Amino acid sequence: MDITAKLNNLRTAPRKVRQVIDLVRGKKAIEAQSILLFTTNKSAKQVLKLLNSAIASAHSNFQLGESNLYISKIIADEGPKLKRWHPMSRGRAYPIEKRTSHITLVLSEIDQKNNKKKKTKSRK
Repeated sequence: MDITAKLNNLRTAPRKVRQVIDLVRGKKAIEAQSILLFTTNKSAKQVLKLLNSAIASAHSNFQLGESNLYISKIIADEGPKLKRWHPMSRGRAYPIEKRTSHITLVLSEIDQKNNKKKKTKSRK
């Protein structure tokens, strides 16, 4: 059973969000909550709210317990850019791109038969 939650147009650059989501990818939901709670990053608070929303959705729609869930997939994609201009000397202007992010979070249920989550490939 997969539960998907999405957060669109987050006003933080995807590069900064990816630093946070790499900390919790593949972890149990409870463990990920505690990691995000003590991470001092602006985007960690938003990812924590998204995780809590996904857990609440799993509980209300599928009657799944919080202890049986883990983060099987979490992605930070690039959203639309806000384009602004910074005025410079001699009538010049330099462009500024304010980046946004789309975050997709997928929670999966831990197999009760094997009592372990699906293995992810380790990076070498």
